[in-house]
Amino acid sequence: MLTRRTTLAAGLALAAPAIAQPSWPSGPIRLVAPFPPGGSVDAISRLLQPHLSAALGVPVVVENRGGASGSIGTRDVARSAPDGNSWVLVFDTHAVNPALIPNMGFDTQKDLAPVLLIGTSPMVITAFHTRPWRDFAAVVAAAKAKPDTISYGTIGNGSLAHLTMKLMEKAAGISLVHVPYRGGGPLGVAASSGEVDLPTATGTIFVPQLEAKSIRPLASTGTKRSSVAPEAPTLTELGVPVTAEAFWGVLGPAATPAPIRARFEAALREALAVPAVRDRLTGTLGVDVDPKGPAEFAAFLDRAIATWGQVVRENGIRPD
Repeated sequence: MLTRRTTLAAGLALAAPAIAQPSWPSGPIRLVAPFPPGGSVDAISRLLQPHLSAALGVPVVVENRGGASGSIGTRDVARSAPDGNSWVLVFDTHAVNPALIPNMGFDTQKDLAPVLLIGTSPMVITAFHTRPWRDFAAVVAAAKAKPDTISYGTIGNGSLAHLTMKLMEKAAGISLVHVPYRGGGPLGVAASSGEVDLPTATGTIFVPQLEAKSIRPLASTGTKRSSVAPEAPTLTELGVPVTAEAFWGVLGPAATPAPIRARFEAALREALAVPAVRDRLTGTLGVDVDPKGPAEFAAFLDRAIATWGQVVRENGIRPD
């Protein structure tokens, strides 16, 4: 016969798993930006930060952990406890690093769970304002006349801009000199001072320089013109059959529970829907905002990893 005490004990036992379940979020959340301050990843992370904090009700802290084309900060998150307190906002190098860096210390496709693709953006090929080339055709002519005398800068060796320029060189029949920088911030400084002839990156990085007219846009690499440099034709418009677009997206440790990933995705979508956030992303930063959830983002990454890995191997590109 069940007594009142045994009935109560049984009820508490049944309720115990629910009581023991930790609530999320219960403390500060890290959003790792795996590049130095000043680049697009840092800018987007800090733009989203206050809105994520408001949506989740806990502090969200942006943590810059640059190095090795973004793989050091990404590895940190891949190895973190899957408790929903660590996430990483990656850039296009995320799809290149598996082929470029053989010993990253994590498996890009197994150790991380895609949460949300934020958007994409073409690269913009620019020239420092004192250089003589007024358009892309002039650069090609000068490079053919004197190979390996014109330099271009990117955010790093093996970056998507670097790989895209390698494809462009082959298609246009020219040879340029690559100057890699350690992220968008350093490249932006170089673009302002004329350290390299052709600074090349997403328009996101070059907004101040374009506004100050310290650089002039010559071409963009997307399927359509860049919103921050609409006067620059695409490479395909110029008869060079090369297209490439950078991307930004958020991932977490693979074992993070699905309900936590879903809630963080919802918070990201909520942040992206804020008019001021969307206006800055699309207008000032030149990002084509097109949020895609885990399944679509995973498929997107699989394609990008296969495509750019092949370019790395075919061109014998090595890390810095």
